[in-house]
Amino acid sequence: MSLAEDDALRIVTQNGSIHITTIPKDIAHFTTQTLINMKLSAPLSLLLSALCMEGALSFAPSSQNAIHRQSSTSLPMALDDAMKSRLDGIRRSFQALTERLGDPDVISDSNLLRKVMKDRSQSEEVVMAYEEYSQLDVELEGAQELFQDAGDDAEMREMARAEIKEIEARMEVLEGEIKILLLPKDPNDDRNCMLEIRAGTGGSEANIFAGDLLDIYRKFMSDQGWQVSMMDSSPGDDGGYKNVVLEVKGDKVYSKLKWEAGVHRVQRVPATETQGRVHTSTASVAIMIEVDDVDVKIDPKDIEMSTMRSGGAGGQNVNKVETAVDLLHKPTGIRIKCTQERSQLKNKELAMKMLMGKLYDIEIEKREAEERARRGDQIGTGGRSEKIRTYNWKDSRVSEHRLGQNFPLQDILGGGVGPIIDGLIAKDQEAKLKQLSEDSAN
Repeated sequence: MSLAEDDALRIVTQNGSIHITTIPKDIAHFTTQTLINMKLSAPLSLLLSALCMEGALSFAPSSQNAIHRQSSTSLPMALDDAMKSRLDGIRRSFQALTERLGDPDVISDSNLLRKVMKDRSQSEEVVMAYEEYSQLDVELEGAQELFQDAGDDAEMREMARAEIKEIEARMEVLEGEIKILLLPKDPNDDRNCMLEIRAGTGGSEANIFAGDLLDIYRKFMSDQGWQVSMMDSSPGDDGGYKNVVLEVKGDKVYSKLKWEAGVHRVQRVPATETQGRVHTSTASVAIMIEVDDVDVKIDPKDIEMSTMRSGGAGGQNVNKVETAVDLLHKPTGIRIKCTQERSQLKNKELAMKMLMGKLYDIEIEKREAEERARRGDQIGTGGRSEKIRTYNWKDSRVSEHRLGQNFPLQDILGGGVGPIIDGLIAKDQEAKLKQLSEDSAN
């Protein structure tokens, strides 16, 4: 008779609790994963899994001496057949791409080689995790057989039990990692982008705060190893900036900086305040993906361009020659003024790049708003009008409103926005996993 039949596994209820009586007396240490791998009959396996998920299941070595193992948290389910089938397909594609790297035709074509390498790298992490998971699955089956075959050898059973526990713990971690790796990815995450900081309400103090944000992001970008260049800037009269635009290039730039878009608020006593009153000022941050003519089509008839003298430092050229460029996109009313370069042509190129980024950003924001509405997202709109963060000098803290958490002000001023970004990414993944679970249930 199989393990699923009554002579080997008996379910009884006593005082409202559920007890499992089993032949292997140490089965109390087994988890849901073990029971699934023991190939129980489908109805019983589903019953045990459901009971474990509810925290109502307890295992007992005998009906006379029950051991209760109730838990307040759900035990994660093993990867189902559909997910394993999907992972097997990803692994086959990865292996095929790996073989193509040795193809002379691919090697001789630098563009094709770059594409194959990029496609392969996108699935490498999930394939490596699945390979480890599959190997552990084999090892777990061997450890379970060892436990069953140990008989009355207490030392051997204890050794097998410890190995089972260790393997299952690692498999549980990998299951979570794999599910996250399989979540839909933002196709723009690997792109470079432009970061724009614009002073808001608060006059000179808002300009100074915009300068503080610039310092924070420069330190963060330096820690990330990204390349940063200033595309345009408009200094404030008393320090800081009225507006500043950075071009940022590096590894997965947009995937991290996109969480910084929105209104940042500061509460502190300005240097010009004589009575010690706390003022509130704001600055908005916009993240624009670096795009090209393929991503955004702009009709030349929709562009109105004028030139002017840049003024300021840079010699007689910027004061006498009209090097500055002012672009107006008539359909949207977006105006871009670029004075950074000493050449009118370069300023025009920069202005067009910023305009394409802004137009693409509008389209992305529209799509993301629709997706958030579908998901019921609680992370925030990501729009420029959303107040996402408050920097409080008096209490030396930074409040991240989307997470509902506070962070040390000095850490953030030192460029330590990484923990905030990581928290927002984790919350977004949690929301996607929940939606995936609900979609699967339906």
